[in-house]
Amino acid sequence: MKKQSIVVLTGATSGLGQLVAAELAKRGVYLVLTARSKSKAEETKSMLKSINPEAKVDFFYGDLSSMKDVKRIGDEISNTYSKIDVLINNAGLHAFEQRITEDGFSEMIAVNYLAPWLLTYTLQKTLIKLGEATVVNVASEASRNHGKLKLPEDLFDTSTFTARESSKLYGKTKLLDIMFTGELARLFSGTGVTVNALNPGFNVTGLGRELAFSSVLERILNLLHIGDPRRGADIIVRLATESKYKEVTGGYFNVGTGKEINAIHPCGDEEMENKLWAYTKEIFKSRGLL
Repeated sequence: MKKQSIVVLTGATSGLGQLVAAELAKRGVYLVLTARSKSKAEETKSMLKSINPEAKVDFFYGDLSSMKDVKRIGDEISNTYSKIDVLINNAGLHAFEQRITEDGFSEMIAVNYLAPWLLTYTLQKTLIKLGEATVVNVASEASRNHGKLKLPEDLFDTSTFTARESSKLYGKTKLLDIMFTGELARLFSGTGVTVNALNPGFNVTGLGRELAFSSVLERILNLLHIGDPRRGADIIVRLATESKYKEVTGGYFNVGTGKEINAIHPCGDEEMENKLWAYTKEIFKSRGLL
């Protein structure tokens, strides 16, 4: 990766995203980060500067559960940089109760799937301009526990769920991310832009801070060396920087080995992935965001 590569990274003020930002700062890339909280952004910037005093770090502020914020952030980034080398759609959450966004979507659907879709769509011209850009989508093997996919109904589903039932919706959002990766790879064909997804493994940072016992569980798992988030950050950085991954597009890669894995159906089903794209595009067109 070129030293002054411009890398856009969402969810960089905590968890995996912060670890990825730290590793990329060591490599001297130009970091373009999103944040909701200015105080967390300042803390993150200070941490990155302590790692590399020469680190270039810009923040763009907004709430990724708000589609107008996502569109505005995308427009601001496009207007600020003439090219983008890498876009890492990392931000995500596992909510243990249903919350509805200002746009009327389930918060997990909005943040985990709709936000990366819209941000990538908004940045596509800037990505294509370089002729060799990379898009990395953070998915999960939780996608295997998605229940049954119904389109377009699932995109609008706001039914309540318990903490135990939340895993199914979380898994569904990650399934959508892998399907989105496949269709986007086809749409970018011939532009030089590669698009790949990854499974970051089980990470203690993703336990869900809403659970009362999550901090205790995190300490126990750390003592047992289970769910080390550095492994998850490593596969994200590898997909973003290693040349061998630029020779593949539409792939889904595993934590640790870095090898390609087969995602669960309907991932890879071109007809279903195309339908998902069309339904999602219509959502944003109908709201005047495209």
